[in-house]
Parts: sequence; C-alpha cells; structure tokens
Amino acid sequence: MRFYQNLGKLFYAIAAADGKVRVEEFAQLKKLVRDQWLVVDAIDDSFDVDATDQMEVVFDNLRATDELDATTCYDEFVHYKNKKPHLFTDEVKKLIIKTASSIAHAFAGINKAELIMLARLDIELKKA
Repeated sequence: MRFYQNLGKLFYAIAAADGKVRVEEFAQLKKLVRDQWLVVDAIDDSFDVDATDQMEVVFDNLRATDELDATTCYDEFVHYKNKKPHLFTDEVKKLIIKTASSIAHAFAGINKAELIMLARLDIELKKA
C-alpha cells in the first residue's frame, strides 16, 4: 500500500527533522497507528496484514538504515500526495496533522526544525 508507505516516510521526516530519531517518536507512531489509523482503515494487504502497518515498517526501516534524509522523505510524500489527491480526504488530513504533531511532541516537546516541517505540512495539506 503505497499510501501508507508514503505516510511512513512523512512521519519519519517529522521525527528526523532535527537530525535525530528517538525511540519515543517511533513508539508514538506505533500507538497512533493502533489507536487512530486502524479505525480509519480496514484494508488488508495480500499477506492479510493491516495496510496501516506499512507506516511502521517504512518508518522503522528508514530509522535503521538511515538511507534517506528528512527533506527527501518529506518531498517524496508531497509528490505522492500531489499525484493522488483523492486519497487525502479532510478526515485523513486531520489525522495526518494529529499524528505528525504527536510524533514531534513525543520527545522533549517540539523543536524549531520540527515546527518548520509541521508548518510546511499544514500548508501543503490545505492546498486543493
């Protein structure tokens, strides 16, 4: 599910905005996937796994390999969003902002780099 993979990239970008991805940020993503995203999505992939789990898998793989930087991950999410705008309903946009903000606040509050990325995300999601 490319939708959830790209959300995983976005949430990694938020966590990595300050150059460090903390365990608490990943734990917050896992909590929100379980508590919020599973309610929104009931799609299972071909292996009978919740599609939302792809967010965690992508986030964790990026964290482990440190292959892509925050800006690249964010830009890839925006590119995907612009190609598939119909997937980004008002409900989904609100949940994206809530999740991104919660990740940013997960460790010692929000910092300047995270705040800037959250502001960019908010502007991007308000575009038609």
